[in-house]
Amino acid sequence: MQRITERDLKGLVERLNRITNSPLTYCSERPNGEVINGSSRVVNIGHYHFSHAYGGVCLHRTSNASGGVNTVLSGGHVPKRQAYNDTWAFIKGIENAAV
Repeated sequence: MQRITERDLKGLVERLNRITNSPLTYCSERPNGEVINGSSRVVNIGHYHFSHAYGGVCLHRTSNASGGVNTVLSGGHVPKRQAYNDTWAFIKGIENAAV
């Protein structure tokens, strides 16, 4: 059985962001370099990414401009293989629904 790496997870979440037309990055620079509340960056709402904690990973989606997230799949932080398989099933569900 092949080991699931960070590279595998990054590629999978990038695919998820692309097929859902979600932002590809968590933050972006503000237009014209303006600074608001001491920051020149803005959080991209809708961006999918993996959170790492407790020795596992969890698929999150950014839900507000302050960086709050929603947990997309139940189960919390799980081993990489389970997160990979669950996210792959989520992607296939999205792709099949679009047919």
